[in-house]
Amino acid sequence: MELEQASARAAQLRQIIEKNNRLYYDQDAPELEDYEYDALNRELKAIEAQFPQLVVASSPTQHVGGTASSHFHKVTHAVKMESLLDAFSYDEIRDFDHRVREAGITPEYVVETKIDGLSCSLEYENGELVRASTRGDGVVGEDVTENVAAIRDIPKKLIGAPEFLEVRGEVYMPHEAFQKLRAEQEIEGITPFKNPRNAAAGSLRQKDPKVTGRRGLSIFIFNIQQVRGKTFTTHKESLDYIRSLGLPVSPHYLLVPTIEQALDQIAAIGNSRASLDFDMDGAVVKVNSFAQRNALGSTNKFPRWAIAFKYPPEVKQTELTGVDVSVGRTGVLTPTAKFTPVFLAGTTVARAILHNEDFIRQLDLRIGDTIQVRKAGDIIPEVIAVTRHKEGSVPYEMPHICPSCGSSCVHLEEEAALRCINPECPAQALRNIIHFASRDAMNIDGMGVAVATQLVEKGFVHSAADLYTLTAPQLLTLEKFKEKSADNLLKAIEASKQNNLDKLLFGLGIRNIGDKAAALLAEHFGNLEAIREADAAKISEIDGFGGVMAESIVAFFEKDGTSDLIHRLADAGVNMTWRGEKKTTKLAGRTLVVTGTLETLSRIEAEALIVKNGGKASGSVSKKTSYVLAGAAPGSKLTKAQELGVPVLTEQEFLQMLQ
Repeated sequence: MELEQASARAAQLRQIIEKNNRLYYDQDAPELEDYEYDALNRELKAIEAQFPQLVVASSPTQHVGGTASSHFHKVTHAVKMESLLDAFSYDEIRDFDHRVREAGITPEYVVETKIDGLSCSLEYENGELVRASTRGDGVVGEDVTENVAAIRDIPKKLIGAPEFLEVRGEVYMPHEAFQKLRAEQEIEGITPFKNPRNAAAGSLRQKDPKVTGRRGLSIFIFNIQQVRGKTFTTHKESLDYIRSLGLPVSPHYLLVPTIEQALDQIAAIGNSRASLDFDMDGAVVKVNSFAQRNALGSTNKFPRWAIAFKYPPEVKQTELTGVDVSVGRTGVLTPTAKFTPVFLAGTTVARAILHNEDFIRQLDLRIGDTIQVRKAGDIIPEVIAVTRHKEGSVPYEMPHICPSCGSSCVHLEEEAALRCINPECPAQALRNIIHFASRDAMNIDGMGVAVATQLVEKGFVHSAADLYTLTAPQLLTLEKFKEKSADNLLKAIEASKQNNLDKLLFGLGIRNIGDKAAALLAEHFGNLEAIREADAAKISEIDGFGGVMAESIVAFFEKDGTSDLIHRLADAGVNMTWRGEKKTTKLAGRTLVVTGTLETLSRIEAEALIVKNGGKASGSVSKKTSYVLAGAAPGSKLTKAQELGVPVLTEQEFLQMLQ
């Protein structure tokens, strides 16, 4: 490769890698599989090794991929949270050992499982958890203390802890919790998280800590970053100690005297992948002695005393025997491949998602094809390629008739997905009822998937309005239902009639309208009748509403069947007015940014007060910022406010403004 060609390819690779860094680290929505991303990085490293003059400081090979979100306060790490150099073969691990020994060191190694989650720092003072932060770019991360405090598996108090302890671990989502979350998202019509790593990252970085707490997250600690009041000489000694404090420590860590025994342990960890209840994407080899680590030091991105071995994805070939098509809550038709069962990443699989019609066309998929299947993130089966077509086969075509109700299906607004638009479609009815009863909607306790399915199958319920006509004799015919469970469900249904209007609006399942948009809509118009009469232009006047959202609301109320549904809900006594506190105008037209730790308010509470009093709560400081509300340890937002001349408020001054 000539220099000019290498320069062009390096620039192209940097652009692709940086885009996927943002998608992976900052938006928790990767487009590339890990092995594809790793291959691009290896290619860029090879070009830069061959042509050192092409190396630039901004290259993704020279820095960690993440950034700190503006939604959270920034934290500057006292000890840099480095990433690891990756290896994809045993020879690369042996080369690592050779480099260590070339430095005059005779090492012992600790081999650990590499958890695939979100890297996080926990700081304890005298045993009390005082701060938690994400890695970010390794130097500056996000303060996620409130969210971490909502995770049940993370100790908030350590008995016998030193004066100060900072540990680093990986927040992850167990497989059972991931599958449950995906099922809920599919029912809600939300695009499900692709793998547990992104689910964990998206859950940890929620604005509402209660959401984080419900997601079933956990953590494995794998390093001590700082400690005062205790000394250690080896990594294994430190892991044993933090385990004794009650912290969940990185599983399967083993001390070995030679690199060949380290390779044996890497193989053993790889063989155990199928039995684990969490995602892992490799094994880490670390020099055990802290003195030897200090002697080896680090590059600007990686420690020289550790390396991560990445396992290749397992791919199997099988025969496509058919395609099943299901109908989601919003009417979207989802195709699923059926194939001859294969044993893949620890389990036998016979089905895999096919996404949509465009994806099927790109593969040129045909019944009888020999296909390649893998598990995305070792969890979700997916078809990745067609090896060969069966002789005489024809391209598979998605049905344009709904498999549930027989109505015609259409493409809306240039969507890739086919959609059934029949409001009476039975498949949509079930998912609509489950959504209507869900926690963030009408919160009907006891109306889960199993109960809703039985009610629909028995013909007791066809729409959400039918829930309010249910009787005890009907419920007693359901599986596992006794008088008490029937009575409890009826009481929950009755109680739901008193919910605020925003809960009802969200429960109706209007496309593009989430719970926060529903609250804004309810507060702005005050009652359901006013919303029904409003046109798209009137709805678009709401701050934060765009044309697509407004059109979705208008289209929903114009649909056949919506009017009847609303009348039946009203006749049943369901509340259709906004009962929340009206906003004041004390902060009208003003934008405030909250930074640092306040004395009596959490950041979320302070931002809620801003919105309640007519202001706008922003995550970043600009010339348009009216005030910055600053607490202790405010960080860079205060500095920027001072540079721009933005007025700074104390918590007391802020509260006085609202009196």
